[in-house]
Amino acid sequence: MTVAAERLPLSGRSRSGARLVARIRHHALTAAALAALVFLLLPIAVVIAFSFNDPAGRFNFTWERFTLDNWANPFGFPDLQGSVVLSLEIAALSSLVATALGTLIALALARHRFRGRAATNLLIFLPMAAPEIVMGSSLLALFLNYSVPLGFTTILIAHIMFNISFVVVTVRARLAGQDMHLEEAAMDLFASPWATFLRVTLPLIAPGILAGGLLAFALSVDDFVITYLVSGSDQTFPLFVWGAARVAVPPQINVIGTIIFVAAVALMVANVLWQLRRTPKGAQ
Repeated sequence: MTVAAERLPLSGRSRSGARLVARIRHHALTAAALAALVFLLLPIAVVIAFSFNDPAGRFNFTWERFTLDNWANPFGFPDLQGSVVLSLEIAALSSLVATALGTLIALALARHRFRGRAATNLLIFLPMAAPEIVMGSSLLALFLNYSVPLGFTTILIAHIMFNISFVVVTVRARLAGQDMHLEEAAMDLFASPWATFLRVTLPLIAPGILAGGLLAFALSVDDFVITYLVSGSDQTFPLFVWGAARVAVPPQINVIGTIIFVAAVALMVANVLWQLRRTPKGAQ
C-alpha cells in the first residue's frame, strides 16, 4: 500500500508534465509566427512613430518630443515633393502597362499551346530570379549602347520590364483556379470569343489582375537599385531618401513613408474584401 501510494503522485506529475509539453508544442508555431510578425512590423512602427517627432537637429534618429507639424507640412523639405510626384507617376504608368501586358501573356501561357511556350516561361521568371544589380547594369549598358538619354523614359522602361513578371505570375495563378467550363458554356450559347472574354473571363480574373497591378505599383515605388542605375539626373523618392541621408534625415520622410504604407495596406485590404464578396458562400 505504501509503494502504491508513492507511485500515484508521481504518475499524476508525469501526466501534468505531458499535458504541459503538449500545450507548448501546440502553441509553439503560433508563438513563432507572432514573433516573426512583430520582428517584421517593428521597423514600420518606428517609422510611423518618428513621423510625429520634433528632432533637435537635421537627423531624425532620437526621440525629442511629439508634434503634428510634420504632418501639417509633409513637403516642407526641399525637392521632396518632386521626388514623390515622380515616383507616383512612374509607378502608375509602369503598373498600368505591366498589368495590361502581363495579363495578356498570362492568358496566352494558360490557355494556349504554341511553339516557344517553355522558353517564354523561362524568360518570364528570369527578371524575378536575376539580382537587381545585374538587371540594372544590363539595362544601363543597353541604353548607353543605343544612346538613349537616361531619365524618366529609361526608368519607366525598366520598371515595366521587371513588373511584368510579377503580374504574369499573379494572374496566371488566378487562371489556374478558374473553371474553363464557364467559358465553354458561354461559347455554346453563341458568345463570340471577345464577348466571352469581356463577360466571363475578365470578371473572373479581375481580382488577380488588381492584385498584380497593386503589387507592380508597390514594387515600382519601392525600387532603388535598378532605378539608381538608369535614372540619370531624375530622382525618385527612394533615391531622394538615399541622397538626403548623407546630410539630413527630416521627419517628413517618415511622414511620406507612413502615407505610402497606409495607402498600400488599405488597397490590399480592399482587394481582399472585394474577392471575399465575389466568392460564393459555398466556396469559402
